[in-house]
Amino acid sequence: MKDDFMIKIETWHKPDMGTIENVHDLDEETWRTVDVVHIDIANKEEVAPGDYKPEEDPALFHSPKTGRGPLGSDWKNELKPDCPYMCAYKLVTVKFRWWGLQTKVENFIHRQEKRIFTNFHRQLFCWIDKWVGLTMEDIRRMEEETQKELEEMRQKGDVRGTTATDE
Repeated sequence: MKDDFMIKIETWHKPDMGTIENVHDLDEETWRTVDVVHIDIANKEEVAPGDYKPEEDPALFHSPKTGRGPLGSDWKNELKPDCPYMCAYKLVTVKFRWWGLQTKVENFIHRQEKRIFTNFHRQLFCWIDKWVGLTMEDIRRMEEETQKELEEMRQKGDVRGTTATDE
């Protein structure tokens, strides 16, 4: 499809609760076309039934290392003043130029990206005890190990990962 298909994901991480409008500094015309989608990691209703895992539910999880969790329905307003927080602002741009299928495919991709982001950020919160306190040296070592594992899986492993849903 060459130039007729493109997915671009741009991310800003900011120390706020998702209150910055147009964080990607898009021009006014482009900004008017943006559909802002908020993801609440504590809201189980945002998770497809087939994706739900109790061990990855921030509304059930408690971190012994940090004392965070479980997250209630009003968790954003219940944060302690000294509790660090961050918002991941994702800008997903999809272009699929194929007459008759463009809108359907672009909307499908946007739904799947929201699903992936929702599940990943819920997991990330529930895995906090595995990553809190890591040094950059620890992270670089883990990246190298993961890269080796992924290359080995590509060479001889089974196909794994997220599959699309109709939801």
